This record gives sequence, C-alpha cells and structure tokens, in this order.
Amino acid sequence: MKTAVVLCAGNGTKCLPYTSIRNKVMIPVSNKPIVQFAVENLEALGFEKIVLVAGAFHEEIRAWFRDDQKVMVIVDPKPHGTAYSLLWAKDSIDGDFLVLYGDTITDTDDLRSLLDAFLADRCNAALVGAIADRSSEHIGCTVENGFVDEIFGHSRENSTHQFAAFALRRETLDALPYNRCRFGSLDVGTMAPTEGYLEDSLANEISRGNPLRAVIAQQPFYDIDRPWDVLYANDNINRKRCEALQETVLEEGASVDPTAILHGHVHLGRNSRIGRGVIVEGNLIVGDNTEIITGAILGGNNVIGSRSKIRYGCYIAPRSTVGNECIVSHAAELDGMIMDRVYLYHYMEWNGIIGENTDLGAATVCGSLRFDDSITLQRVKGRREFHNGFGDAVFLGDYCRTGVNAIFMPGVKVGAYSVIGAGVVLNRDVPDHTLIYQEQNLVEKPWGPEKYGW
Repeated sequence: MKTAVVLCAGNGTKCLPYTSIRNKVMIPVSNKPIVQFAVENLEALGFEKIVLVAGAFHEEIRAWFRDDQKVMVIVDPKPHGTAYSLLWAKDSIDGDFLVLYGDTITDTDDLRSLLDAFLADRCNAALVGAIADRSSEHIGCTVENGFVDEIFGHSRENSTHQFAAFALRRETLDALPYNRCRFGSLDVGTMAPTEGYLEDSLANEISRGNPLRAVIAQQPFYDIDRPWDVLYANDNINRKRCEALQETVLEEGASVDPTAILHGHVHLGRNSRIGRGVIVEGNLIVGDNTEIITGAILGGNNVIGSRSKIRYGCYIAPRSTVGNECIVSHAAELDGMIMDRVYLYHYMEWNGIIGENTDLGAATVCGSLRFDDSITLQRVKGRREFHNGFGDAVFLGDYCRTGVNAIFMPGVKVGAYSVIGAGVVLNRDVPDHTLIYQEQNLVEKPWGPEKYGW
C-alpha cells in the first residue's frame, strides 16, 4: 500500500472563530498545522503518494506543502460529506489505500498496526478508540470479536468506539456513489443532515457481507472538532514532544547563559538563546532566532516558535505554546497557546487561544475560574455543550485587538477581525468583524478647598 488520502474538505464551523480565515486542518497544534501530523506519520510509514482532499481555504494547504513532492492537493468544490470528498481522489488512488481525517491526530505506531491488520488478510480495517463519555457527539460503532459490529450516527447510548482512520480495498471506492446521503443508523428522535458520510458507506458494506476489522488504538488520538479540543491536543502533544527530549541540544549559534536555571533539557534552534536570569521548570523546544531573556519564567514542556521574543519577567505556564514572531513581554502571563505574530505586553494575563496577528492592550485579562466553581456551558452552532475542561478558557480569533483593561469572562469566543475596547467586561460571544466598546456617562461638578471646610 503506497497511497493515502487525508480528508480536509469540511467547513469546520464548530471550530469557530479559528475557521473564519483558514481550513480547520491548518489550525496549529504545538506549532504545527493539524494536517502536518498526518503527513509526517504517513511519510514515516513509507507512503509515496499522499492525497489531501480540501475544500474551503485550500490555497493555504497547497502553499504549505508546496515543496513536499509526495503531497498533492485535490479540491472538492462543493463538499457534501466525506464519502463524496473521497470520490474526488479516486483517479489518484492506485490500489488499496489508507484514509485519515485531516482534523484527527493519531499515533504512528497505531497507524502501523492498522496497516499490518489490513495486509494480514486484505480485509477493510478501521482504527478505533474507546469513547470515554459515550457522548452523542461522535460517529461511532460497537466492536465484537475484532470486527466493527454496528455503526451509529451520534448515538446517545449505543456507540462504544469512535473512528480515527481506515485501511480500505480499492474496490471500496465503487460503493461510494451509492451512499444514501443521510446517515442510516440513528437513535429514534434524533436527526442527521443530508450529507454522504464515509462511515455510512462502510456500514452499508458491512450489511452486504464485507466486514470491517477493528484495530484498537493503543495511544490517545485527538479528534479536533471544537476550540477546546485544540487546547486539549496542544497540552498533551507539547508534553509528549518535550518529555521525549533525552538531552540538551543547541543548534548552530544557539546559547544558554550560565545564570539561567534549567530544570530539564532544552532544544534550541539556530541562533536562539536563553539569557540572564531565565528560569525553565522543565523541558523546552524552541525554534530558530528566538530570544528568551531578562528573567522570563517558563513552566516547562513548552514549545516556542521562531523569531519570537520572550522577556522582561513574563510567565508562560506549563505546556503552553508560543507561535512564530511573537512578543511576550513585561510581566505578561500566558496559559494556553498563541498563534503567529501575537503581542502580549504590560501586566496582561491570558488563559486560552489567541489567533494570529493579534495585539492585546495593556492589562487585558481573562477569568478562568467561575465563582460557582462549575464548568462553563458552551454553545456550538446554537447547541449547548459540555466540554473537556478546557472550555473555561477564552478563545480570541485572528486579526483582533483589545484596549487597555479589557476583561474576558470564562468561556467567551471572539470572532476574527474584531476589537474589544478599553474597559469592556465581555461576558458573551462576539461574531466576526465586530467592534465592542463601552460608553460612559461623565458627571462634572465644581470642586475645591471649600469642600474641606476652607
């Protein structure tokens, strides 16, 4: 098997505000686009042709992989479900093939186990993982005697596992045009959109006597559907990448000042440096030409991009990520991740995600703990949803600005191209292209020494 298809054509509307300007698979996790993890895994497994089927914002995907000769991008002009998107790749598939979701990060060894299971008897196979909360937010299945038994669409009770990847026979493509364009197996009383899902085609194949082997994932995989899924994946992948460091590595021109206190290993890219008084409480990965200087404190297991400046007594919490060309400075605090070209200055504090090209005004802060100690109830496309514990964070979109002393309540989401003005206390979500500012009533009265008895 030498061909793999990565499905990247979905609109990603559940992951707003970060899909307003990009395809969801290009959201960075640990400073890599989500889809980059899939491509790296496939190349490590020896795949010679990697077909990315993209929809909205496909231009950025094509530009990102421009120099990778193994990757080709095919555009689904009107995405209408994963089964139909996969059909767009049919002419580029030679023989049996692997299918990955572009928004799911899987482990290389688990994908290798999936391939081995398929090659053992050339039976269609799926990589699946247990659903911890048995929620109704996944297309899932049940597993019996090593095979997928039934496939369900967002079942409240029936699904025990969810899908991460597939290894399929070439003939399976011939079944896709017969997809019924709505999910067949649903809990009575629930609803499904009119889309052609690959899983529904595979369910139909099972009913026609073509079994689907189940390979149980041994490592976590990250299905990134909502903004807090990005934070959860970033947290865990940063930890995994940093804990894999076995020694300190200094690339050409990199340096560590003798006064720096390092409680772990660091990997510094070319010409990056750790300066005087810096404290790093664990392992650290840094890109090229980045400065971490003048008393900056890092909690450990952090990933920092290239050409960034971390300085002047700032604090970066454990497992947080800083993108490329960022500035974190002057007593700023960060817990979460910021994308490229984000500026954090002057006694501000952030818990969550900040999109690229965003500037925060002095003393911008966000709450991360509710007075009632409960979990924030999020809304996604109008539906109330609980979350994985990261939904109490604040999610600020791309190309945004804040004024001085702006305050964000736990869990709010702010759309791209928006401004939150000085002194605003924000307690609700804000759509793209919005300015929020407060108007104050000023009272003017005469005043002087006479007010003090003179």
